[in-house]
Amino acid sequence: MTHEPWTVDFWFDPSCPLSWVTARWLRGVARERPVTVRWRVMSLSVLNEGRDEDPEGDTEGYLWIPARVCAAVQSGHGHEALGRFHEALWTGEDAAESGWIGDLADALRRAGLPGDLAGAGLSGEHDPFLRASHHDAVRRVPGEVGTPILALAGADGAPRAVFGPVVTEPPGREESLRLWEAVVLLTGVPGFREIKA
Repeated sequence: MTHEPWTVDFWFDPSCPLSWVTARWLRGVARERPVTVRWRVMSLSVLNEGRDEDPEGDTEGYLWIPARVCAAVQSGHGHEALGRFHEALWTGEDAAESGWIGDLADALRRAGLPGDLAGAGLSGEHDPFLRASHHDAVRRVPGEVGTPILALAGADGAPRAVFGPVVTEPPGREESLRLWEAVVLLTGVPGFREIKA
């Protein structure tokens, strides 16, 4: 079952630490199983627009900046480049020290991308792309969602999407593979939509 080839669309907000942990889990699975990941951006800022209270506490709009940079990377350089950037964003020295995303320009350079793409964070130029990618994710999972959203397209081609899995620490190799098997099993159940603790 889980050794079948899978394509996974993985939407994340780059500032979400839980999405980062889940992305690390998915990268580990892709090293062990025939899984191809298409990295895609979504935005907690877009998700929380129009709410009376912002659950992220981002009254100044800072979370737009890394999401916009991700939109510029994905739209101009593709899914694989976005995955490299997301990894670099959380693995730089400054990110390790702070426990949060690092310097955008530095992460872009370490991902093999032009550092000047960091300027996209202060511009609305890529907002239509960001919103379209975000809405593509949330339309797949009815009801209240967050980040990450994972969509599977298995050997049968049937689309399956869920909010999650949300993991708080990276599981070990065996646990990662068991979680993958569980995700495949659960997403095969019609109407199943959320995996989080």
